[in-house]
Amino acid sequence: MQESTTVAPALRALLESLIDYAGVFPPAGLSLETAVCNYGDYRNGKYSWMLRSFVIGAAEMPRVPKSFDGSLAVLAEADETRAASIESKGVVSAQRPVYCEVSIDKLSDLDVVKQAGCFAKIRTGGLKPEAIPPAQNVAAFIAACAERRLPFKATAGLHHPIRAVYPLTYEPEAPQAVMHGFLNVLMASAFAWHGEQEIEPIVSEMDPSAFSFDERAHWRNKSLDVSQISQARHRFIHSIGSCSFDEPVHELQALKLPF
Repeated sequence: MQESTTVAPALRALLESLIDYAGVFPPAGLSLETAVCNYGDYRNGKYSWMLRSFVIGAAEMPRVPKSFDGSLAVLAEADETRAASIESKGVVSAQRPVYCEVSIDKLSDLDVVKQAGCFAKIRTGGLKPEAIPPAQNVAAFIAACAERRLPFKATAGLHHPIRAVYPLTYEPEAPQAVMHGFLNVLMASAFAWHGEQEIEPIVSEMDPSAFSFDERAHWRNKSLDVSQISQARHRFIHSIGSCSFDEPVHELQALKLPF
């Protein structure tokens, strides 16, 4: 692997502390022991700068090493003292950030999330084609969060950089569907944070060459500088959940980006 110092400044700002590693969840479905080992390796690897939290269910907490405390994104409906953040189906009162999953067809629930002092969460994929929300719905969610200045995270089906047709699982005869790309979601979010209204074309983009990175992050004829990207990441699109860490890294390398 290349050293992270070769990464274009705008791309690094976009990807830094991005991936919440969810290896125990489908479609990877790894054993907890394997996922824990992987996370430890990623923490010490050349792309550790892209890694954020280790995602785990509350029931599995006793089996997670204490050394992971403060780096855990825990799926729970109550506070967890060992967690860095909580991911829930509803509003939870906690001493740490809470990401509440909001249905793409009930965006008015974002008001409840914001009033409670929580953050939002969108599910962008699943194990079946019908679990993948249309690009217009993803764009509408991002725009609604931007309008409310409500930070969020995205999860499910975001192991690939660019929107395209991919297998939905790792099985040999897995069904295929158009899956969302994390570069699409990140760039659409960054532009939305800075006032762009027409973000659906960015979410829908399937041409990798439409994205480029140097001192600025570009989508076609639009661009943002490093400070704008960093602000959007810190204040708006906090992270993505992925059951793989290697896959995003390898596919970014395959795109021949300055990465």
